[in-house]
Amino acid sequence: MGSNTTEKALSMLRFLPRVCLSNIRPHPNSRIRDKRGRGQHGGDKHGCGNKGSGQRQNYMRLGYETGNNPFYLRFPHEPYYQRHHLRREYPPVSLLQLLKFIELNRIDHTKPIDLVSVVNTGLYKLLPDQRQYGIQLTDEGADVFNLKINIEVQYATEVVIAAIEKAGGVITTAYYDQHSLQCMLNTKKFFERGVPIPKRMMPPPDAIEYYSDPAKRGYLADPDKISEERLVLAQKYGYSLPEIEKDPSYDMLTERKDPRQIFYGLHPGWVVNLRDKAILKPQDEELLKYYAN
Repeated sequence: MGSNTTEKALSMLRFLPRVCLSNIRPHPNSRIRDKRGRGQHGGDKHGCGNKGSGQRQNYMRLGYETGNNPFYLRFPHEPYYQRHHLRREYPPVSLLQLLKFIELNRIDHTKPIDLVSVVNTGLYKLLPDQRQYGIQLTDEGADVFNLKINIEVQYATEVVIAAIEKAGGVITTAYYDQHSLQCMLNTKKFFERGVPIPKRMMPPPDAIEYYSDPAKRGYLADPDKISEERLVLAQKYGYSLPEIEKDPSYDMLTERKDPRQIFYGLHPGWVVNLRDKAILKPQDEELLKYYAN
């Protein structure tokens, strides 16, 4: 009987884990807690501190519900903090700052300027993970801005548009989705991955009206209506509209991106090989159809 018990015990030990520090438990009541629990004040504070130290501060933050930002998503049925979390942000760049970037040779104004050009200066940061969607061009320095440029931003006021067009330039407002913004923030790192350039997505329903408005110089607006709005704005602010058709920089001023395009001169589906300094283009018909639509 004893031999059978010993054999059973030994057979069980063969399948049991070895004793180590990870499976050893301390003796009961061997550890003594030197701190008191949440009832240390006799249960009268309920863990909320003393004299308001743990109270919530419920107050309305000003400056968000009102404003002229057309991209503020309004959901009246949701709490305020949720509606504020869904708001798209556009970090500002003034015309005066843009002028300094150009004078310091951080930006080449003889070529079209977009978000990639401004980010490459190293003086402008964009955080897409904090719902920042691009550049808001402000009117500081509008009275001294005199350079002829072709610039693409994500939001601009009427005064900014008038200042650029008065100097003989062209401005376009365009939307970029989060995936496209990630590609534009660090182009070298993106090209080193060796993946095809994605196509830019269309604006969400609450922003498509803005980017289709010729008065806002939206990239989805009719070019003929944009020409009409340029003349209307010149008459409103009292300046003569320069004729772009006779300008020596006509090709640069009229260069535009396709609504699906992210980079100037590079189309969706292309692969940029920095090591071999080559561009690979898709040949398959299905890929061409996918990136074209």
